Amino acid sequence: MAEIILLDGGMGQELVARSGDAPTPLWATRVMIDHPGLVQAIHDDYFAAGASVATTNTYNILHDRLEGVGLDALFHTLHLRALAEAHEAKAKAGRGMIAGSMGPLGESYRPDLTPPVAVSAPQYAEKARILAPHVDVILLETMSSLGLAEGALQGAQAAGLPVWLSVSVDDRDGSRLRSGEPIAGLSDLIAAYPTAAVLANCSMPEAMAAALSVLSGMGLPFGAYANGFSEISNLPLPAGGGAPDYTHRHDLTPEKYADFALTWVKMGATIVGGCCEVGPAHIRHLAQRLKDEGHSLR
Repeated sequence: MAEIILLDGGMGQELVARSGDAPTPLWATRVMIDHPGLVQAIHDDYFAAGASVATTNTYNILHDRLEGVGLDALFHTLHLRALAEAHEAKAKAGRGMIAGSMGPLGESYRPDLTPPVAVSAPQYAEKARILAPHVDVILLETMSSLGLAEGALQGAQAAGLPVWLSVSVDDRDGSRLRSGEPIAGLSDLIAAYPTAAVLANCSMPEAMAAALSVLSGMGLPFGAYANGFSEISNLPLPAGGGAPDYTHRHDLTPEKYADFALTWVKMGATIVGGCCEVGPAHIRHLAQRLKDEGHSLR
């Protein structure tokens, strides 16, 4: 039996649901201004459900998001607020590790908006330096092209911490990134930039086995944390540069999600959890299933 790092679940969709606020382009970041303490409450719930990790609510704190709404002056402050809420939850739980989240520049699920590495790497380095004193690992999330993954990996080295690279894959062909590039192309990147683990995230759970079949051959710890959205890969792309008009699915019960995750563990995955629309109930059920099958949670 394996020792499993159980990630938490989605943060942004939980914040939208609990705050009652309409989603905006600023998304989960605005909630920290309008509803102090709500992020910590969600971290609390994930730790109580059995998660090993608190993923900081810093995914969407990016200059290209904040500049558009006149809040870029709060870039550093918002990071510190998110970090404080994660640490308060960890202290309350008396255990766990903290993963510093860095999301995609441009927009989630929009590899066509990937900036050049010369542009993205310095921005990720700036973010990594803010996170570094306060987190255990840097978690690069939802990287949907090789170019974006390279910029993020290069910049993340500034933290001097272990870096987990997580990519978002095509919902119909999990062996490919959302850009259409093969996941196998990540091998050259992790050879060039120190990487502690490789994962797939924020794609349909049905796509993850194909992704893990490739990631498992890269010689690193690997895993997956899927979303609860309907298929995104073939949705039309908004002309204004926003995310596709995705929606949540209604059939992904905690029991069904755990079935998927246990399949990934049988493939050798040692890092599993959930992404958007996968909440505390899913993580609680997954934690129990893992224990019932003899696995230990780190």
